[in-house]
Amino acid sequence: MRSYVLLVGLGAVVVAVAAVMGGRAAAIGGLVALAAQLGAVTLLRPAMRAPQPLFMARWFGGMGIRALSLGAVLAIAATHRATLPLLPAALGFLGVLLPLLFVETRFLR
Repeated sequence: MRSYVLLVGLGAVVVAVAAVMGGRAAAIGGLVALAAQLGAVTLLRPAMRAPQPLFMARWFGGMGIRALSLGAVLAIAATHRATLPLLPAALGFLGVLLPLLFVETRFLR
């Protein structure tokens, strides 16, 4: 439980930085990325010591969550440009997701 709180805390800091740099659209993209990363870690963590087929299935599931989340952000931003600008939303998503991916192994222990 403690590692999830740390993940959310670190993610909130990175989302805040993205919001300051990119505005509301970057904050929305960052929040979606944080939710996707939290879902992927929650899916993978119970299978860390499982046999490889189960581990890989959950790892691919986490990658699918991240990819579908990015696709949703891009689709909404592309169809509602006045409400959610495409470039800041996409950069906010990637700007939050990439640092969280680099520290993911700390949260999976």
